[in-house]
Amino acid sequence: MPNYRRAHEGGATYFFTVVAYQRQRILLQPNVLDALRDAFRNVRQTKPFKLDAVVILPDHLHAIWTLPPGDAGFGARWGMIKRHVSKTVGASGAEATTHSMKTRRELGFWQRRFWEHLIRDDDDYARHMDYIHFNPVKHGYVKSPADWQHSSFRKSVAQGIYPVGWASGANIEGDFGE
Repeated sequence: MPNYRRAHEGGATYFFTVVAYQRQRILLQPNVLDALRDAFRNVRQTKPFKLDAVVILPDHLHAIWTLPPGDAGFGARWGMIKRHVSKTVGASGAEATTHSMKTRRELGFWQRRFWEHLIRDDDDYARHMDYIHFNPVKHGYVKSPADWQHSSFRKSVAQGIYPVGWASGANIEGDFGE
């Protein structure tokens, strides 16, 4: 097993990639979207964090979070979100397929791990914001970030962060944990 160490800096901003088990294309199902919204809302009430940006695609999602000062507990938050979605969706989602998954009482909805990146500075933040909002275009789902309803792009436009036509027909490169 690799000796992977996560960054744990309290009050920091992180970029995440969370993937459905075996890249199943299940995240845009209406019941899953509802469960994700509820999970984010519930977890933010008990363990606050700022959701800077998010995009949900059929088989994975990306997010940027800023944690409260002194708090580096993103792992517990993701665990709560994933558990809520798995339990809420239940049998209509995915099922445990391996002995290990059955032993851990996993439903086979999410990959066990997630990818995180500690945002280092303003340029890094802007690059990851762009990546999140451009992701549906990158994957060929839409021609413009404004056309994808499962992202925070429209909220970012309303806040003056992006113009509505940003990145229409553009190409943004980078490997951000996919």
